Amino acid sequence: MVVIGLGRFGRSLALELADEDTEVLGIDENPEVVQLLSGSLTHAVRADSTKEDALRQLAVHEFDRAVVAIGTDLEASILTASLLISFGIENVWAKATSEAHGRILTQLGVQHVVYPEHDMGQRVAHLVRGRMLDYIEFEDDFAMVKTDPPTAILDVPLSSSAVRTRYGITVVAIKRPGEGFTYATPDTVVRADDTVIVAGRTRATERFSELR
Repeated sequence: MVVIGLGRFGRSLALELADEDTEVLGIDENPEVVQLLSGSLTHAVRADSTKEDALRQLAVHEFDRAVVAIGTDLEASILTASLLISFGIENVWAKATSEAHGRILTQLGVQHVVYPEHDMGQRVAHLVRGRMLDYIEFEDDFAMVKTDPPTAILDVPLSSSAVRTRYGITVVAIKRPGEGFTYATPDTVVRADDTVIVAGRTRATERFSELR
């Protein structure tokens, strides 16, 4: 995996990948950042990612996955992404700092455009507004929520609680105190001290997490 741009987002991503035993080539123009990460990544290199020769010398064109995590320099982000696409890299992720930036990246052919600050802001807004313990929103108005169960579904099998027809969500998994998560089945009985993960339309999961 190649991570280009080792600012806060790129650094966090690269270190997380390295912690999961993924080989990571980190590239940045800042020598201090490169030096800081040299012992934590497989390779950390100082280079100008807008130069095709520099990327080819690092064999970036031989990778099948790359992340453009450049956020402060719009031109560098676009030029770097364009080079990665021209190399024929199968999966390119790129950080966008605005909708316009994201549109340009998409038009270049970037398969995965991410908006870290925007997405985190949305996620935190959902968490502070209700009783959600965690929240993930996917495309097409679909979300998964970790929350405490409302009293209406307690102490009866899920099939009897009619949770899907009443609330428009599906209980995917439950966690009992001191245990790990297990998949929920129609026979699962939810208790007051359980934690549940539910899935469904975004607004339906929000309403469910607000129940008492």
